[in-house]
Amino acid sequence: MSKVTPTSSRKSDHIRINLNEDVQSSLRTGLECYHFIHNALPEIDLSEIDLQTTFMAKRLDSPLLISSMTGGTKQADKINSSLAEAAQEKGIAMGAGSQRAMIEEPALAAGMNLRQYAPNILLFANLGAVQLNYGYGISECERAVEMLEADALILHLNPLQEALQPEGDTRYAGLLEKISEICQKLPVPVIVKEVGWGLSKEVAMRLVEAGVTAIDVAGAGGTSWSQVEMHRAKSPERAAVASAFIDWGIPTADAILDVRGALPAIPLIASGGLRSGVDVAKCLALGADLGGMAGPLLKAATKSTEAVIAHIDQIVAQIRVSMFATGAQEIQALRSDKLWKESRT
Repeated sequence: MSKVTPTSSRKSDHIRINLNEDVQSSLRTGLECYHFIHNALPEIDLSEIDLQTTFMAKRLDSPLLISSMTGGTKQADKINSSLAEAAQEKGIAMGAGSQRAMIEEPALAAGMNLRQYAPNILLFANLGAVQLNYGYGISECERAVEMLEADALILHLNPLQEALQPEGDTRYAGLLEKISEICQKLPVPVIVKEVGWGLSKEVAMRLVEAGVTAIDVAGAGGTSWSQVEMHRAKSPERAAVASAFIDWGIPTADAILDVRGALPAIPLIASGGLRSGVDVAKCLALGADLGGMAGPLLKAATKSTEAVIAHIDQIVAQIRVSMFATGAQEIQALRSDKLWKESRT
């Protein structure tokens, strides 16, 4: 079926709009309601704080994920190479942007050889789950993984964004069964994430029952892709439809608590509106294993690898100080009982 806009062109629109327009959700993440109980006598040295963690059997120097952003354009190639180099330097995980454009246009795949920049990192491939209802199957999933030599495959869910795109793919019926088939056949683990409206515990439980290995809640409170699509709209009428969803979604903090409460053992990533290392520390205390960031690192990546590294260093320092000032020497010691919650108004 022909598309109104080629995938690579649409990805260029997304980069431009994210860099130049206000596309923040009007919802807040919920993290602002949580505050750490200050420990004036932590009985540990700052130099003793250990940020190392293991996720999906791979050791990370910090509990950070560079969340999936973009792919399939020359500008995206530059962004992704800077992100990958920074991830390698800092020993953190990275998720690639959607690889659909590279599946459709194989010539674009050369720009996504991220292993040349990051041979040792925990790296996730990425495809839209709904493509499984549009002819994609195990072959395309394997190609996405092989293209990156990835450790796992992210299947992202974005029904609202697809509904707001003139070229959107909106056939979601029967998708869970096809996700389950990929989980059974793919030789690497499958992660499922939202793109910024959150995963409920009910959806997460169905996904895990279907064979999904890890969940990224990708909650509301950060970039709103409905607002991105509003800026892409070709008519006032379509823009008005998209604009109504500026406050849609499950806030990140609520999504973490709900999914962790329902699935206490699942590897869990928290993303969606995280802006600082303090936000990451709060997510860890609420039950996440990693904190994922996209927007704050995107702008740095358009400048240089060094700018990305400097921003990651800042985030890591903020996590370290948060742990020190709560008396948590290791990540496992960051627990919800170190937080207090204010009432929302």
